[in-house]
Amino acid sequence: MSVVAFEPTWESLKQYRCPDWFRDAKFGIWAHWGPNSVPDVNDPWYARNMYIEGSPGYQYHVKTYGHPSRFGYKDIIPLWKAEKWDPDRLMASYKRAGAKYFVALALYCDNVDCWNSKFHKWNSVNMGPKRDVVGEWRKAADEHGLPFGVSDHGMRAWNWFNTNKGADPNGPLAGVPYDGNDPRYADLYFEPHAEQGFRYPFNPPEHWKHAWFNRIQDLIDHYQPDLLYFDGGIPFGDVGLRMVAHYYNRNLTWHAGRLEAVLNIKDLRDHGDFRAEVCVEDMERGTKAGINPRPWQTDTCIGNWFYCGGVPYKPVGLVIQMLADIVSKNGNLLLSIPIKSDGTLDEREEQILADLGAWMELNGEAIYGTRPWETFGEGPGGVQGGHFNERNQRFTAQDIRFTTKGEALYAICLGWPEKQTRITSLPAGRKLWFGEVGEVRMLGVAAPLKWSCDTAGLTVEMPEKKPGEHAVVLKIIAR
Repeated sequence: MSVVAFEPTWESLKQYRCPDWFRDAKFGIWAHWGPNSVPDVNDPWYARNMYIEGSPGYQYHVKTYGHPSRFGYKDIIPLWKAEKWDPDRLMASYKRAGAKYFVALALYCDNVDCWNSKFHKWNSVNMGPKRDVVGEWRKAADEHGLPFGVSDHGMRAWNWFNTNKGADPNGPLAGVPYDGNDPRYADLYFEPHAEQGFRYPFNPPEHWKHAWFNRIQDLIDHYQPDLLYFDGGIPFGDVGLRMVAHYYNRNLTWHAGRLEAVLNIKDLRDHGDFRAEVCVEDMERGTKAGINPRPWQTDTCIGNWFYCGGVPYKPVGLVIQMLADIVSKNGNLLLSIPIKSDGTLDEREEQILADLGAWMELNGEAIYGTRPWETFGEGPGGVQGGHFNERNQRFTAQDIRFTTKGEALYAICLGWPEKQTRITSLPAGRKLWFGEVGEVRMLGVAAPLKWSCDTAGLTVEMPEKKPGEHAVVLKIIAR
């Protein structure tokens, strides 16, 4: 799409249109990985909570490393060594699993840059693994032909991470300041201030807004991401608008005047500004209730955001059901597969990737490059839209989700219907855009299926043998 240069105003940013590569991709994998992965504890906010007396993170930290007045987060960072990290091998696994784009965590709320940062010494080249993590991810994504994205959560660091300024109110070390009070480490922990909320900062100083701008501009200019993800809305008023305009304009130069950029932001209260017209909306651990007119994305994780051995993972069948539901509503799924501190996956994660790949190889025709039908689906498993609602999702064999491509309508059955299934959205006489139903096939089954149509809908007889695990796909073709 050719556009004129973007100005840092809402009106100018409304020129934005989502590129086709993203609309066609449907499924991406996210490496949510950094020094917060070191503790291997069920607390994705470890860097914050280790400074809150009585929290599970604090209790684990004191037991494992010592009191945060003596051993703080600055001492966790060198323990992130990534000694077994092989980005090329991981990227190959992600591609085999069916991912069509990849996103790397670049800056978490712990204020550590995971790249060769020009503006912040607390980065992965100077400390921890002493490797350009974003740069190596970018190289691996390029070699495997995957569009590359980066995620930024750092706009919240000013307040989110400021628990490090406290001290225990009770116990033997009551009143002893945590290491975040040490002025020698103010460039990591910030200078003393009062705000400690976990949402978007309400009153950040100008120097923090501009420090954030410089670091993210450096990230964009150096690594040229196809996708930029903000953990919230557009931050810091005019400063954030300048960042978005800069990203879009740089993307225009990288693509000879075509806009191929994706910006993911969220419509969340107290998390920055949001306008649906200027971005690709992201829903964290949630979905839409119906077809959204604009492309959008769900981001979620198979378990915890950072690696913790032993936590339950989403069954691969549920991931596939979620993917089908999201795609039927004009969305994409960005799935985080947490990585151990050493840079590897565990056996359960490897199996999830293998199982996803097997399903995609058989059924990806109904996912990639598709567009919604006039209704997203049918069945008892209706999903209420919104962030953080994935625990309420329940799907059955009677739940069907629709996608379209060319002159085919795909009906994705979210369970195995045993003898037959009925599609009530296709009663006798129902005209499709390509004509009347002429043939019904199941992906992975050689012979056409038997079917009949009456006023109650299209009834399809199932084959004797299921072609694969998990959801199955009916391909409905014109006569």
